[in-house]
Amino acid sequence: MSSLKEIKSRISSVKNTLKITSAMKMVASAKLHKAQMAIAGKLPYEQKLHHILAGILQDDDLQKALHDRLGFGNPHGHSPIALQDVSETELPTKDRVGRVAILAISSNSSMCGAFNTSIVKSFDSTITALQESGYSKEDIDIYSVGRKITDHARKAGLEIVEDHSDMAGKPDFEAASDLAHALVDSFADGTVSQVILIYSHFASTSSQPIIRENYLPLALHDYDYTDEPVDYILEPDPLELVKHLLPKVLRLKIYTVLLDAAAAEHAARTVAMQIASDNANDLISELTLAYNKGRQQAITAEILDLVGGTMA
Repeated sequence: MSSLKEIKSRISSVKNTLKITSAMKMVASAKLHKAQMAIAGKLPYEQKLHHILAGILQDDDLQKALHDRLGFGNPHGHSPIALQDVSETELPTKDRVGRVAILAISSNSSMCGAFNTSIVKSFDSTITALQESGYSKEDIDIYSVGRKITDHARKAGLEIVEDHSDMAGKPDFEAASDLAHALVDSFADGTVSQVILIYSHFASTSSQPIIRENYLPLALHDYDYTDEPVDYILEPDPLELVKHLLPKVLRLKIYTVLLDAAAAEHAARTVAMQIASDNANDLISELTLAYNKGRQQAITAEILDLVGGTMA
């Protein structure tokens, strides 16, 4: 059994740890509130723009005009976008798609529960699935946000084309636009034929599921248009509108994904620090009980010694 001095020292140590975890929880909670406000304002806007774009592009005549006048969707040349029937979650095969790019988002630091572990597992399973489809590590370009996934990808022998760890947890629209521009350029010039996103989605404070979806080619068929289409009056003309809307949607997608991942990280850290604080309080209670029992035993032993000495 530990001595009273050891138990008291351990209680003091756990109390100091509790102060740290409580402070980290408060900081993470404040950051989470700010991130929630940001994603709440941007995500519905991005989704609605994407929905409008998808609705406009259901028109066959417009798709032909995009092909003829702007080069969009041209299978024999390079274009800024490709209007292909690719599912949001479909992984490519080597015989159909050439090089692949992956944008994976983690955090820069630890102490956020299983947040980074889940990202790494999804990343590894994606790489494994691509290799089973005929890809080698040299056929996969990695764009990383967050030191945890960057370090993991390097250890796995994968090439990091761009490292944007400075954006982990604190997205910036200009930096996100530059990243989107790099991904679109890589797709447009034929360097890669598909771009895959892997990130954590902020569903709630206690739930941050991993999302793996295709960024390029755009998946525009996943929207339900069974209802009668709305007869919009478009100004300027649809072709000019799509020409400006496409780049905006692509930039906003990367920015909202980064905001979503940041909110998920702060939520995971808030929950992890709350659990750590609860565990520390439980441990303090157990140690205090053990300390009090030890003192009672020591006092009882002293009394028995005194009584024994008197009787002698």
